[in-house]
Amino acid sequence: MEEYAILMAAGMGTRLRPYTATTPKPLLKVGDLALIETVIRALHRRGVKEIYIVTGYLGDQFSILQEKYDGITILKNTVFETVNNISSVYVAREVLKKGPCFICEADLLVTDEQLLCPELANSCYFGRFEEGYSDDWIFERDANGIITRVGKGGTDVYNMAGISYWTAEEAKHLAECIEKEFGADGYEELFWDDVVNMHIGEFALTVQPVTREQITEIDTVEEYEAACNRV
Repeated sequence: MEEYAILMAAGMGTRLRPYTATTPKPLLKVGDLALIETVIRALHRRGVKEIYIVTGYLGDQFSILQEKYDGITILKNTVFETVNNISSVYVAREVLKKGPCFICEADLLVTDEQLLCPELANSCYFGRFEEGYSDDWIFERDANGIITRVGKGGTDVYNMAGISYWTAEEAKHLAECIEKEFGADGYEELFWDDVVNMHIGEFALTVQPVTREQITEIDTVEEYEAACNRV
């Protein structure tokens, strides 16, 4: 079955100023490639042919990717400055109804192009295990490995790595959940992962383990400069 991908690239990347003053965070380069290109290449290696990039801040700059890679469609999020990233998935909700779908942050540094190639039998979040307490986005799981909470803060748990995969059926249901919550009281503050958590019992989500050697989330100037220095 054909698979699809949504890349979230609308944010302003304020924590990476001054680098993001004139360049959107996903287009910052590490070596010869922009961060978003490392994600695109991993998706292409898996065989994903249709990739939808949701843009906002300095969105016109992403058109260069359509010239360089096949199968790229740009979707514009016009409310990215006033509504949290639920708005980006809402913009791309029709993609979720097409079939199995990846949802990826676009500001990841994927150093293992085989990262997305393993067989994925069910919907899952990619996660990195962290010993001790983490105040980041984490996953709590039951005895069968099914995710029971997606939220911030946990001890000896998997941390969110910025990529998730949804089967056709659950991708369609996720779109329905996003449509339900978008416009409800307080929706402007919601991350799309909050919506997943609000409906967590309606999905059978597991964790796909990854390591720091395979994928790095670039959140700060220090992390970006360290990544550049390793190349």
